[in-house]
Amino acid sequence: MNKKLISPANFVGLGSVQSRVVMSAMTRNGALNHLATPQIAEYYRKRAAGGVGLILTEGVIIDQSGDGYNNVPYIANDEQAASWTPVVQAVQAAGGKIFCQLWHCGRISHTDFTGGQPPVSSTSRAAAGINRQNNKTFGIPRALTVEEMPKIYKMYREAARRAIAAGFDGVQIHMGHGYLADQFFDSRVNDRTDIYGGSIENRCRFGVELLREVLAEVGAEKTMVRISPSREMNGLYNWINMESMLEYLILTFAKSGLNMLDISCANADYYKTSARVIDIVRPLWQGIIIGGASLSPEQAEEELSSGRLDMVTWGRALIANPDLVIKIKEHQPLINFDRAMLSELI
Repeated sequence: MNKKLISPANFVGLGSVQSRVVMSAMTRNGALNHLATPQIAEYYRKRAAGGVGLILTEGVIIDQSGDGYNNVPYIANDEQAASWTPVVQAVQAAGGKIFCQLWHCGRISHTDFTGGQPPVSSTSRAAAGINRQNNKTFGIPRALTVEEMPKIYKMYREAARRAIAAGFDGVQIHMGHGYLADQFFDSRVNDRTDIYGGSIENRCRFGVELLREVLAEVGAEKTMVRISPSREMNGLYNWINMESMLEYLILTFAKSGLNMLDISCANADYYKTSARVIDIVRPLWQGIIIGGASLSPEQAEEELSSGRLDMVTWGRALIANPDLVIKIKEHQPLINFDRAMLSELI
């Protein structure tokens, strides 16, 4: 039982990993002046020492214009990038690999976080609801112009370059969970009438162009993309025309050279969300698929054995159990996650 999950593996591009267990990217609000800290290094080191094969960092902001959270790390300059080197070295010394998740919040933000400038997005319509980071309504965004797209792509390229220079094994471009790229994908948000809105091809254009820029900077062996076409977001949330969207996007990603895909479901039931997406994606995609989040170890083994997944993500379970892989190997009971655990990095 769980033999595939906890055994070493080797993948084209990614290379060797000590297990197929992945630590999912989770915002923890533990940065100091937007720098990674020794506490962050120890937090990730513990999970690598506990057997996690691949760690996806919390979202790391590529530019202040993309910030939307309290006390989150940046990689917008060389000092911020250098603060990550001890984190990377600690993880790698413990046997793990680590990717830096590149994050731009788009309209899921407020001028409190963007230096007083309006957040930018695919649209000029504000997101609904209250921003729990400052208990205010989300800010009114400014729709990016066509001419500004290269400037945004450059932010990602430079962040990716800094991440690799800091020693990361790769980068993950966050294109899910309602953040900037997803604001272009989703027809309920994207109300543009130019080449970045309207048709499926146009709504995918931002993500495709962004991917190609990052691939040109760091290469396919160091690039992963996260998408979340079906997820929990105040109820079950799916892309409109999801199958058609995925067919175009996934085939275009593959033609661009991408080999690693994280299909995330934001704490939702895997079988009601990501599994449905993977059933569409897998026949179109020969590369690595990462996903899971809500699975038991036994369910994870089934997904690996079926070929649906190549590696399995956990988030809350790894907050509660830094030694998750060891516990699975030794058939020890897992500690249940409790929200009180979020109060500090342990």
